[in-house]
Amino acid sequence: MSWLEDVFAITKPVIGMCHLPALPGDPQYETDGGMTAVLDHARAEIENLQRGGVDGILISNEFSLPYLTRTEPITAIAMARVVGELREHLKVPFGVNVLWDGQASIDLAVATGARFVREVFTGVYASDFGLWNTRIGEIARHRRNIGAQDVRLLFNIVPEAAAYLGRRTLTDITRSTLFNTLPDGLCVSGVTAGASTDEGQLRTVKEASPGTPVFVNTGVNERTVNDLLKIADGAIIGTAFKIDGRFENRVDPRRVEDLMERVQKLRATL
Repeated sequence: MSWLEDVFAITKPVIGMCHLPALPGDPQYETDGGMTAVLDHARAEIENLQRGGVDGILISNEFSLPYLTRTEPITAIAMARVVGELREHLKVPFGVNVLWDGQASIDLAVATGARFVREVFTGVYASDFGLWNTRIGEIARHRRNIGAQDVRLLFNIVPEAAAYLGRRTLTDITRSTLFNTLPDGLCVSGVTAGASTDEGQLRTVKEASPGTPVFVNTGVNERTVNDLLKIADGAIIGTAFKIDGRFENRVDPRRVEDLMERVQKLRATL
């Protein structure tokens, strides 16, 4: 049994995104509503995702824009409060993602009982957030030191808003990442949240990583879900689940239900 089946108990799991509003310390944090508003928002998003039938939930600080590659302590602390207070409402397996800080993501997972994290763990990039060095050797040792071996790591092999500093093919990057760092899964993304994932890139990563689950990380919607999930082992969906399919909006449970119905029909044919 693969770890995907162990965690999600389903083929081709769909993980819905719970995008947290800006948190304390973020440029767009709303001090009037404070953490109470953040908690209310997260509670409603989790309820709507679960009502719509997702197989898992990934909680991220999506609106902490612009992101840091080494976050301030308040970010993970605020997220730990959110997960801690809402833990009893989570009925499906959940993960966490402190954007873009792999070590903080793992710390948060250990503190909250999250089953998985998603992050950019490998490579050096020129990004919208500056020069980005992921320090995977340090993070792997930190993971061991805090006893996080059971937290599954999803590596974003095609990061958003960034370009790999090195003239290597995607096939070579995938193969060397697997050999050197032993990820639990790989994620393939478009340029931003909600942007289309290139089907060719997704297929390239899948073919170069036999035995390792590959997730399509952005751009899954009612038009693309069948084609993308025929290639990928699972999907992480945020924007398509939201009102009018807009990134900045709240989750629409009807859109979740409709898209999950399509996924169920696809599963029945596999």
